[in-house]
Amino acid sequence: MSFLIYFLIIILVPIWAQFKVRSAYKKYSQVSNSSGMTGAEVARKILDENGLYNVHVEPVGGFLSDHYDPRSKVIRLSEDNYYGTSVAGAAVAAHEVGHAIQDKENYSFLRLRHSLVPVASLGSNASWILIMIGIIASIKPLLLLGIIFMAAAVVFQVVTLPVEFNASSRAMTQIVSVGAIRNDEERETRKVLNAAALTYVAAAAVAVLELVRLIMIYTGMNNED
Repeated sequence: MSFLIYFLIIILVPIWAQFKVRSAYKKYSQVSNSSGMTGAEVARKILDENGLYNVHVEPVGGFLSDHYDPRSKVIRLSEDNYYGTSVAGAAVAAHEVGHAIQDKENYSFLRLRHSLVPVASLGSNASWILIMIGIIASIKPLLLLGIIFMAAAVVFQVVTLPVEFNASSRAMTQIVSVGAIRNDEERETRKVLNAAALTYVAAAAVAVLELVRLIMIYTGMNNED
């Protein structure tokens, strides 16, 4: 019974978070911002206000595929947000610029996350192979190694949280200061940003739960000896 509850949690929590962000985005992508600025214009305005003239803004295909590429110094906005003038599009654009500002200021958690990318990538790819072999064949050293790899990926997920929340906080400050939204639109903007943050919280929570479960399995195998 407890395993069923656990299974439902790790499946339903991410689905619920995705539903929240899609619902908020869909709702406020239908609401035009008061300035009439497109997402691209919002991003460019905030970038220029912060002296980030070397960071470019360009459209990219896909739904909510918006991201900041620190290597190319490019903010890529999904086409709906790039060309649209919605509250949601302005919020997303400002959030991605928040990451560019973090990059400029050498924000500590962003640097830490970047340094963890290779380790987290290896951990995500290799951990489950080692874990499954370790559990099925009862090879504890392999299971432990898989847990260590997974722990690296979990640390990456946890470090992502302050990076995303900080970017959203910067977005709220910047989007008002450049006049992209009015004060009475802050509530709607914040709802979009908070819903997006939920996806990262859910991912981190599920990752931590799974790591704890595997540690308990490993501990149980040791107790059986």
